[in-house]
Amino acid sequence: MSPEAETTRPSGPPSLPGGVGLSRLRVYDWPAAPGSDGFCGGSPHMHLACTEAYAVTGGSGAVQTLTTGGFASHPLGEGDLLWFTPGTVHRLVNDGDLRLVVIMQNAGLPEAGDAVLTFPPDVLADPTAYARAVALDPADPEGSARKRRELAVAGFTELRERLDAGDVSAMTDFHAAALRLVSAGLPAWRTRFEQGPAADVARTAARLDALEAGDTSHLTSAAVLRSEPAPAWGMCGHLEKFETTEPTANPE
Repeated sequence: MSPEAETTRPSGPPSLPGGVGLSRLRVYDWPAAPGSDGFCGGSPHMHLACTEAYAVTGGSGAVQTLTTGGFASHPLGEGDLLWFTPGTVHRLVNDGDLRLVVIMQNAGLPEAGDAVLTFPPDVLADPTAYARAVALDPADPEGSARKRRELAVAGFTELRERLDAGDVSAMTDFHAAALRLVSAGLPAWRTRFEQGPAADVARTAARLDALEAGDTSHLTSAAVLRSEPAPAWGMCGHLEKFETTEPTANPE
């Protein structure tokens, strides 16, 4: 076997294609808090390094976004596919049984902290207060998830009001605050990226090198894999996350 072909073999079970993360999501249908804007849905937040995609499998709703270009609301219905790049503050709104498949670039990075909620500035400025506000209470995960959403919606509303008034620095201020919160974790993010998605790309390059050299030995390690979903309380709704991969049994 050539060195090129040897590098195409992952050290563990292969990841999903392209090193993405995949989850099913039922967007929260909790009533809006008194005094809020009246929308049911999830907690607005932003990713700093990852693109995210929504494939709508049922129901209806919208995703509200904030960027330096301002506020927008994008309707979602069954069969729609929408994605957005880092720096897009996004808030899912549930108009009725909104269900999605979420495709997340760079599997593992959001779980490592690449998801900053739009809490008010005083919370964003205090890492301890932020950690306390974002954490879920194991004894009351729904209650703490609801409180987390309401606090994020309050900050989102403030950001939108500043943008609507023409203050683009609302977003750049939030970007800077988000970076301060995650900066200590960036070395770990890089390690996850290099061991996950970047290694997956490198294996593809090595396979192409092997094929060009006439070497097909990596094809002998072909496999079929399966992942079972694990439930979780997400920022936007009830998640079923596909995180572990196991080879399927050979048929009888």
